[in-house]
Amino acid sequence: MRIIRMNREKYIACNDIGEFSCEVTGKFRFETNSKSKFPTVGDWVVTSILPGEKKTMIHALLPRKSVFSRKVAGQITEEQVVAANIDTVFIVTGLDLNFNLRRIERYLSIAWESGAMPVVLLNKADLCPETELRKSEVESIAIGVDVYTLSVYQRIGLENLSKYIKAGKTVAFIGSSGVGKSTIINSLLGTNRLKVNEVSELGSRGRHTTNFRELIVLPGGRMVIDTPGMREIQVWGDEEGLKQVFDDIEELSTNCRFRDCSHVNESGCAVQEAINNSSLELKRLESYLKLKREFAYLSDRQTMKASAIEKARWKNISQYAKKLKKDKL
Repeated sequence: MRIIRMNREKYIACNDIGEFSCEVTGKFRFETNSKSKFPTVGDWVVTSILPGEKKTMIHALLPRKSVFSRKVAGQITEEQVVAANIDTVFIVTGLDLNFNLRRIERYLSIAWESGAMPVVLLNKADLCPETELRKSEVESIAIGVDVYTLSVYQRIGLENLSKYIKAGKTVAFIGSSGVGKSTIINSLLGTNRLKVNEVSELGSRGRHTTNFRELIVLPGGRMVIDTPGMREIQVWGDEEGLKQVFDDIEELSTNCRFRDCSHVNESGCAVQEAINNSSLELKRLESYLKLKREFAYLSDRQTMKASAIEKARWKNISQYAKKLKKDKL
């Protein structure tokens, strides 16, 4: 079965027979030591159907071919899996006051990390008199990524999505609130299935129209995943996705005088030289360095957490050994 809807730890899964409400077994819960290993939308799971009921029990999670994850909001260092087994991630941004190149770089970094193919969709072209300029700006930072402009309101540009949304393929729409993810899916469905709210004129902020994740089957066996809007998108994983997004800076750094160059104030820094001759934008370097610091901080926190878990494990073993020794005396 495949998980098609999730709201906290309540699931709906489907197979050839139909849809079933699901919950994990006690054994699954006991043996799973991380929330990231619990099912999410897009996951394939091993289940057993309860006789005479439209309900199943989840026994196991099958291996994922791709995982779109972020760090959970707040101070806790923990992975939140947004969606799984995706072929293409559509990063949707609005060509209104929502437009932000640095945010797009952040989304791209996480998308490449997921193992899925990212595609950038610049929606609300009808509200932007400089559509081609904005598209060119995004193309300059989205190296090796397809970028499209569209207006769902005017039904312009939606035909570009057909090459990615195919039978047997799963795509996910990711982006901030109010960028038009649900509206795009409604257009693909040909019906207003998903609720859409008006966007605030103040900062072009949208309200969280979608408050759960859902996999929707389109005509012809095509599958799309709608996700809640993300106002906070923190990185997760290693730096592989970051390296792909900032391939130009990574390439420049190979010519730096020092291997561990921080690209800030060292002599012989090829990256700073590119800034000085205007072949690299300073804001792009600042974005790169900021994301590198976040990945480094995440790595340190994960190491500390792993060390604390290991220390606690050995403490328990030691206490158990002492108890056995005492019982024998």
